[in-house]
Amino acid sequence: MKLSELAGELREAELTGDASVSGLCTDSRVAGEGDLFFCFRGMHEDAHIYAAEAADRGAAAIVCERRLPLDVAQLVVPDGREAMANISAAFYRHPEREMKMVGITGTNGKTTTAAMTAAILQEAGIPAGRVGTLGAEYGKIVVPPSLTTPDPVSLFSLLREMADAGMKAAVMEVSAHALALKKDAPIFYDVAVFTNLSRDHLDFFGTMERYAAAKKLLFTPQKCAFAVLNADDAFSRNLTEVPHMTYGLETPADAFALVESDTLRGFRAVLNVQDELCEVTIPMTGRHNLSNALAAACAAWRLGARADAVARGLRAVRVEGRLEWVANYRGGDIFVDFAHTPDGLEKSLLALREHCAGRLIVLFGCGGNRDAGKRAKMGETAARHADFAVITSDNPRYEDAYSIISAIEAGFCPISTSYVAIEERERAIRYAVDLLSEGDILLVAGKGGEKYQEIMGIKYDYDDKTFLEKLVGKS
Repeated sequence: MKLSELAGELREAELTGDASVSGLCTDSRVAGEGDLFFCFRGMHEDAHIYAAEAADRGAAAIVCERRLPLDVAQLVVPDGREAMANISAAFYRHPEREMKMVGITGTNGKTTTAAMTAAILQEAGIPAGRVGTLGAEYGKIVVPPSLTTPDPVSLFSLLREMADAGMKAAVMEVSAHALALKKDAPIFYDVAVFTNLSRDHLDFFGTMERYAAAKKLLFTPQKCAFAVLNADDAFSRNLTEVPHMTYGLETPADAFALVESDTLRGFRAVLNVQDELCEVTIPMTGRHNLSNALAAACAAWRLGARADAVARGLRAVRVEGRLEWVANYRGGDIFVDFAHTPDGLEKSLLALREHCAGRLIVLFGCGGNRDAGKRAKMGETAARHADFAVITSDNPRYEDAYSIISAIEAGFCPISTSYVAIEERERAIRYAVDLLSEGDILLVAGKGGEKYQEIMGIKYDYDDKTFLEKLVGKS
């Protein structure tokens, strides 16, 4: 494809020279013959300094935000990130235009809602791929996770593979980072779903107002045709610029649920979606997962799924690491969950408390080099809702794990002294499991289905669920 053709996808661009482009590249170290290299000013460094290396390695052309003194075709643009998204979509022949696109955003619940939506669409005869925190999946293909929303080159390559594999819909988790950084710039969503808004990612956004504004970008007439909004979250009232429907468990809404049974292992309920009734079994614990099921039912309903498909899809869905039951040990039940925000942790603890005949024990930590302000709040949440806590490490990255633990303790200790701090996560889990007795519940929170522990820039293979299963002898 010619660089000049790709330039036609952009509203503002200055083309210097032309070249045939055979690949897209964002890392100068792996640039090759015929590649188009993207460089732009980032938060930590300016990628323009790597353009010469990319050219030396054979890059045919460069997309840049300022003219560079290099003997290579250049496309100068005002916003390199936005240009990368639009060019990536064009290079892969706009796969997003060949499928129904569902975008799901919110602080918590994106992964579960996406999995439920894709499962319902499949049952409705609409082959659906999904992209998110747990990676991507379409047909029998599973792609390992990278970011909640991949970089544009990876994202549109993946969407092209989905379209070529016969997918008629793509269900995407759309993070606030992705919206702010315009990773999905050319995608127009047939349905946009909002789950909830609570504190997270303030290391990047600085304030809740900026974080909320990024989420809101998904719900404009330029970005989506229809919205599914959580009536139980007040922020939904800011997202009504497009045609929409609401769902809720506590607030009057277009879609709601009547619970028939609520157990430690799941729900049986009747969903009412625009006056269409559907009796469902949801093999997941917690009212927040019933809310996620309503959101998924509404999104799939908008694309043509009806009650029978909703029931079959929700009955079959399994979401790795989302309040997932692992084992019963000494009469106590063990769950793993991704909960890594104060709101997410509270919801999971409240859900388990309803079914806990003994002690509710929680094991958790907080990530390093991320929003430090939420650490004390996580401690406070655990102290208020659990009977005992084991505070440990969770991806300390380049920070000292005990410094993070100390910040959590600052929120925990004014409320409770029923805890222990054990820095090494596996040792902490052994300790927590040894506490279990009849009727107890242990929640191992923070990682969910994550497959690594990141320490000083190295990602070590590690999985809470696998370690727990080996520990308690579950095959």
